Amino acid sequence: MHPPLPQCLFLAGPTAVGKSDVALILAEKLSGEIISVDSMQVYRGLDIGTAKPSLECRARVPHHLIDVVEVTEPFDAAQFLRHAHEALAQIVSRGRIPILCGGTGLYFKALLHGLGTAPPADPVLRNQLERLTTTELLRELAETDPAGYEQIDSNNRRRVVRAIEIIRLSGKPFSLQRSDWRLAKTNDTVLSFAFTRSSDELRRRIDSRVEEMFRLGLVAETDELLKRGLAQNQTAMQALGYRQVVEFLRDEHTLPETVELVKARTRQFARRQMTWFRHQLPLTWLVLSPTDPTHSVAEQILTLWESFQRLPASRADS
Repeated sequence: MHPPLPQCLFLAGPTAVGKSDVALILAEKLSGEIISVDSMQVYRGLDIGTAKPSLECRARVPHHLIDVVEVTEPFDAAQFLRHAHEALAQIVSRGRIPILCGGTGLYFKALLHGLGTAPPADPVLRNQLERLTTTELLRELAETDPAGYEQIDSNNRRRVVRAIEIIRLSGKPFSLQRSDWRLAKTNDTVLSFAFTRSSDELRRRIDSRVEEMFRLGLVAETDELLKRGLAQNQTAMQALGYRQVVEFLRDEHTLPETVELVKARTRQFARRQMTWFRHQLPLTWLVLSPTDPTHSVAEQILTLWESFQRLPASRADS
């Protein structure tokens, strides 16, 4: 069991929507510190492809849960919870405001509701499942849990493996356990926002970000990470951009094809994030636009935060 969450801000939304810019302004105005809620920024070396905050940004505002583990090490929601609660306690002890910012919906939900009743990973079973093809795994999921098969992202092999692992270990459908998890109450100490943009604007921002990543050296970074063991870590290999660049380095695609493939995969990922956040978490949605300065969005949140802080602290226990 983890301690209850202190008063804090959640800033969620799809990749490239502009979460980090808003978080940085809020942290400076609130004397806050930022906790990254990103399943890939925890890996040392996955820098360009995960759009990690720059060293300059990290010098302006303390950031947590960035560069936590080596690229060869596993990292999951349970580890995230442990590190996040440690960071929360440290931030609060300094009299500062925690601002949790990122796009990994599962981690946000775990903070609010815990990890549910799903069994922990079994290394022996996991190794057996990793030897199966994705087609074989999906066939088993369709047979044992049709509802889970319809819901899952079939391109996310790590998630498919975990679903089968849960089913085999618990004897219960993966989808049923997720449904039970959704019944948990929200936490009244958290003020939660999600950002969105028009489809055309988000597409433009994603394409621009991907092009910038390649200009900054994503190919060279990936090549170096392969020497450090990236390909042996199925979790880290799910990071957008890196898998596609690995395929390029193996001569499976040309560089222009790879750039376009990363753009397409990122746009698909952003759509899945939007769908997930809309259906899984209680969030106040804010629409960002090119004509709406980041500072004005931050000021809007600041006004709501001031009202939120005036609410009785005991409401979370009611």
